[in-house]
Amino acid sequence: MTKKSSNHSSEGFFAEVIESSLQEWKAQCWKWDQFPSFGSIVTIKSGLRTIFGIVHQIQMGSMDPTRYPFPYQKTEEELLKEQPQIFEFLKTTFSCITLGYKQHGKIYYLLSPEPPKIHAFVGNIDLETSRQFFSSDRYLHLIFGLSGQVFNLEELLLAMISHQVKLNIFSKEKINKFIETFSLLTANDYRRLKLFLQRVEPLLKQNDQVGKQNISSLIAD
Repeated sequence: MTKKSSNHSSEGFFAEVIESSLQEWKAQCWKWDQFPSFGSIVTIKSGLRTIFGIVHQIQMGSMDPTRYPFPYQKTEEELLKEQPQIFEFLKTTFSCITLGYKQHGKIYYLLSPEPPKIHAFVGNIDLETSRQFFSSDRYLHLIFGLSGQVFNLEELLLAMISHQVKLNIFSKEKINKFIETFSLLTANDYRRLKLFLQRVEPLLKQNDQVGKQNISSLIAD
């Protein structure tokens, strides 16, 4: 497995782009067991732009197509002690759809004019940039527009909301804007919206900023 210098990791980079297009890109993690979670936002530095992507697929497997992982009936700890070499052939890749980009301090909820470059570094989004990115709900337009490339749109949205709740950046105002935009993008499909909100409610209970009455009343309406 290719080793990367520690200063890259300290800057928050953990992966590298291996496939790229305007709408979607795939990256390979530098360490197979260090990867972003489903529904999280990651960033790529591409010239003067910082491109935002949401992780919608994660895959693990062998780097060598002639070698396949074998079930040893041992724990990871036991295998690391007895046969550490088998982990050198493992890889983790993840796929993202583009949700916009930042240039000259401003965020644009549009596809980047250019796709991320192959071998560009992928990093985690910092809290301040995350707050700035989620200050608007316009990223939903890109998610719905590229929903054909996503296995399950609702699952992705729920995972994304969960990340925002954990970061404590999903306020009452944001959930109201989210619901309004979700409704418009689904052509006011009341049944779909109600079912989705029923799944959102348990996530929001983890956040004191979002009152339980708020979401419950929206489901009841």
